[in-house]
Amino acid sequence: MFTSRAATLLFALTATALPAPKAQAYPIDCAILLCLAGGFPASAECMAAKATMIRRITPWPVTPPLQLWNCPLGLPAGFVPAPGTPDIRLGPDGLTDEVRGYRDAIEIYHIRTSPPMSSDDPPGSWRDHTQRGVYLEDGSHRWVNASLRHGPEWLAGSDRIRRVPIQVCVRETDNGCWEWRVSHYENWPGGGFWGGYGRVVAIRYEDHEGRKHTEFVNY
Repeated sequence: MFTSRAATLLFALTATALPAPKAQAYPIDCAILLCLAGGFPASAECMAAKATMIRRITPWPVTPPLQLWNCPLGLPAGFVPAPGTPDIRLGPDGLTDEVRGYRDAIEIYHIRTSPPMSSDDPPGSWRDHTQRGVYLEDGSHRWVNASLRHGPEWLAGSDRIRRVPIQVCVRETDNGCWEWRVSHYENWPGGGFWGGYGRVVAIRYEDHEGRKHTEFVNY
């Protein structure tokens, strides 16, 4: 059952886009938005929407999973909401707060690692070329430098990434460290990263009940 948040989203779409409140009636990005809000229920329309979202993060280059500039959300001139319906206010990106909330809750990481470039690097070390996708205030999308090592814990849900405890010595003796303690955790490449090279695209999104869903695409 949809919450009031999801109902407001559906109203915004039906009032600003096309008249029929069905996912298949909208351009694919409108369908992705509606189905994402519902946690991608098992319908033919939402399966197609999810397949499109995953396909966008599978090829090279990785493209934004949700492209709302392809979903017509602009209000027609002179539009007045019907009595008793929520007010619709659009931001500088042309989106309502509800729609923007779903978009901004999307976390996407393009994880790439490579072996050390120098013999001076310690054994077992690796280089991190990870990027994170972000949506800007005007609604556009860009990639920024990020870190697998210091990234969020949920990235370790991939079978190619492991969560590693980093220990520090808290008590030393003349013979070495007497007591170790975990200071923090880091994400490290795991199985499937052959010779230090590896690539994974990880995405996490939120449905209308606030539940998080993750998907991993391995290369």
